[in-house]
Amino acid sequence: MTSPRVLVVDDEPQIVRGLKIILRSAGYTVEAAQNKAEAMAALASRPPDALVLDLVLPDGAGVDVCREVRSWSRLPIVVLSAVGAEREKVRALDAGADDYVTKPFGTDELLARLRAVLRRSAEAGGSPRVELGELTIDVADRRVTRGGVEVHLTPIEFEIVRVLAQNEGRLVTHRQLLQSVWGPEYGRETHYLRVHVAHIRAKLEEDASRPHYLMTEPGVGYRLRDPEG
Repeated sequence: MTSPRVLVVDDEPQIVRGLKIILRSAGYTVEAAQNKAEAMAALASRPPDALVLDLVLPDGAGVDVCREVRSWSRLPIVVLSAVGAEREKVRALDAGADDYVTKPFGTDELLARLRAVLRRSAEAGGSPRVELGELTIDVADRRVTRGGVEVHLTPIEFEIVRVLAQNEGRLVTHRQLLQSVWGPEYGRETHYLRVHVAHIRAKLEEDASRPHYLMTEPGVGYRLRDPEG
């Protein structure tokens, strides 16, 4: 079986060397580009299975790479950057990045995020049923169970869970959630989400004050994850 190919785009040689060691040790085939022009050429000539992308490049912005790639591909993108501001995270995610890891990063975290985006890419268009630990979200039947017991969600609560489940493990921004659930004219009404997420946690979590499934990224958005994954 062919190893998944990962294109690393970063202009810092030390970071690239480190990523090559980490990713190759984990079984990936790794290629590298130092700037936007090299990255776009590599993506066009031989698309990889995933992209690990720095936000600050010598000839452009990683956000622009995300936006251009998303205009023609669903290639999994993990943004890796020292730019840790919430605003930049949101911009990258709204431009099409699948996840965001801030430098300095932990090896295990990066590999886990990369596995998750590759798994979601492979499962895209597959079963409308998502299983996370004791939770089962059946999108087709609009039904959620926990430990085999049905959880009664309101229509809005189910829509929030559905969007998060279909992006399982991925950080979904407030804007993305609001527009998916309430419509394109929404984007700033984060108080809507806070109220509904609190109600969802009360129904899905064993202890809503210490959630294991529905996680918050302060100021950015939410992530539905498998606590055993």
